Amino acid sequence: MKYTNQNNNTLSNVGGRFTVVGAGPGDVELITLKAIKALASADVVLYDALVSVELLDYAPKAEQIFVGKRKGCYAYQQEQINELIVERAKTNAHVVRLKGGDPFVFGRGAEEMEYAAAHGLQVAMVPGISSCLSVPASQNIPVTKRGASESFWVITGTTKEHKLSGDVALAAKSNATVVILMGMSKLSQIVELFKTEGKSETPIAIVQNGTRKDERIAVGTIASIENDVEKQQLTNPAIIIIGEVVKHRASILSIAQNQELQLSK
Repeated sequence: MKYTNQNNNTLSNVGGRFTVVGAGPGDVELITLKAIKALASADVVLYDALVSVELLDYAPKAEQIFVGKRKGCYAYQQEQINELIVERAKTNAHVVRLKGGDPFVFGRGAEEMEYAAAHGLQVAMVPGISSCLSVPASQNIPVTKRGASESFWVITGTTKEHKLSGDVALAAKSNATVVILMGMSKLSQIVELFKTEGKSETPIAIVQNGTRKDERIAVGTIASIENDVEKQQLTNPAIIIIGEVVKHRASILSIAQNQELQLSK
């Protein structure tokens, strides 16, 4: 059997292969061509909860196994997923691990690749469009903007110890845009950190189910956002965006409304 890796180097005498594939943020049209090609060649697809199931149509010949979690309920523990990857690939099969967003941004794609490689599999990675950039963009919020933000932080809201990342406190001291993933359960703590830094009026947006048809958004300030979230009953999966760049959304919406008014006259 021969397998061509992503650098187009042909490798011979290899066994099964394993490819970690980024599915993008949720909108099925935001998956890459390389990802679609990987799915088309898959014998087995192990997919997560945040993956749009329509993407499985690109893997018609593959065995499709849901291995994600919803509301803390695990279809498989991580150790079981690792074992499943190796078990399914041992017959020279191509196993694709389809993960939401980009698997190297707060995903466990790197860990799974290491495990597969250690067990003799040929491994590859297909990057995905990360939700930390695309979800704000889908709501006309740039993570950087001249005169408003020169950098951005991307932080996990919940560590493996189920605590708020200490980096949030550091980010709150900066003028950077702060994008927090998996942080809804820690929203009160996040808000308090920014208030402590005198940033009660800093703009903030929270986007639930970003880029999907059921996408919802709350926009406010650090001082108001908890009430906004409660009114709209926003919950996970959601992304928190904090910074002056959030104002760009209102600016764009205002311009669009003015254009509509002019066209209607």
